[in-house]
Amino acid sequence: MTVPVPSADETAETAETAGTAGAAGTAGAAETAGGEALRPHAEDAFADELKALAAADDRPRPARWRLSPWAVATYLLGGTLPDGTVITPKYVGPRRIVEVAVTTLATDRALLLLGVPGTAKTWVSEHLAAAISGDSTLLVQGTAGTPEEAIRYGWNYARLLAHGPSREALVPSPVMRAMAGGMTARVEELTRIPADVQDTLITVLSEKTLPIPELGEEVQAVRGFNLIATANDRDRGVNELSSALRRRFNTVVLPLPATAEEEVDIVARRVAQLGRSLDLPAVPEGVAEIRRVVTVFRELRGGTTEDGRTKLKSPSGTLSTAEAISVVTGGLALAAHFGDGVLRAGDVAAGILGAVVRDPAADRVIWQEYLETVVRERDGWKDFYRACREVGA
Repeated sequence: MTVPVPSADETAETAETAGTAGAAGTAGAAETAGGEALRPHAEDAFADELKALAAADDRPRPARWRLSPWAVATYLLGGTLPDGTVITPKYVGPRRIVEVAVTTLATDRALLLLGVPGTAKTWVSEHLAAAISGDSTLLVQGTAGTPEEAIRYGWNYARLLAHGPSREALVPSPVMRAMAGGMTARVEELTRIPADVQDTLITVLSEKTLPIPELGEEVQAVRGFNLIATANDRDRGVNELSSALRRRFNTVVLPLPATAEEEVDIVARRVAQLGRSLDLPAVPEGVAEIRRVVTVFRELRGGTTEDGRTKLKSPSGTLSTAEAISVVTGGLALAAHFGDGVLRAGDVAAGILGAVVRDPAADRVIWQEYLETVVRERDGWKDFYRACREVGA
């Protein structure tokens, strides 16, 4: 027997008691934030683009999809619609990667976005869910303490003790809600979740059902349901996926940006978005420093200078694009509040030092060697050299 999933109204007061990750309604979130959410959900931030795409989209759509696969890919990669509407790129990278990811979700196979930290796995996951289901909030955030209830279901213990197991006492997880509504669920940092909890997904992904033994019933996934998980194998605290679970996913690896120009573009776009929400100076005035931050990160990450003439030691950190975005955003904040509003070398120096020197003993030696052998001798980098020496003294 299939059990109906309780509505949002029925479970709103019980979600906190159960301690499971839930999907707060985006409209309610906007009201709570007074229309000024620091980080709006993708479906809210890009609502105009999604509406324009839906209006122009005349291609076949899978069951319960808001857009066709072509329109979803266009939403992520950017483009110009026949009516002149410009769709901004959400992901800058190989088109085929996005096409494979979208196509996977149009089948009954789940999607695993894999890559080193900072390769936009979460960002892509959110935008895929927003474009496909119009709701990116059916989210389970993986941590070392994520319980089974976050993936399966929990209970309102007051009702459970008073009346025993019942549909009214059940608190559905985001995954259960997505199954019942034919929507896209997200599991972030899957490899952070303990292995025995990870395997809770096996039945969901293979049989498309979620048994509820306490009620002698089950929830069956309806057409349109799928799941996106993200994972990396570079951080500490990673729990390897079992072979049984990994077989249930189609794995798509998100690479680091292929070229410096591509990475500069990514950093500039994302910093501009963050800057608008934080009332920071415009990015174009700091493009030179963005390029310098990206150059430093790419050289140390790759173990060689741009011209390939000097071999370098790589520090312990990943020096990802996401970290470059953080460094530049912090630098813009410094420039806005303690400078003249223009991003300069002194604004990003401290952030770069903090990103590079994660291991105070080994990484500091690597950083000092890079400063003296590369930065000091590079034309036009004297101001950056002095700023780095000052913050590292």
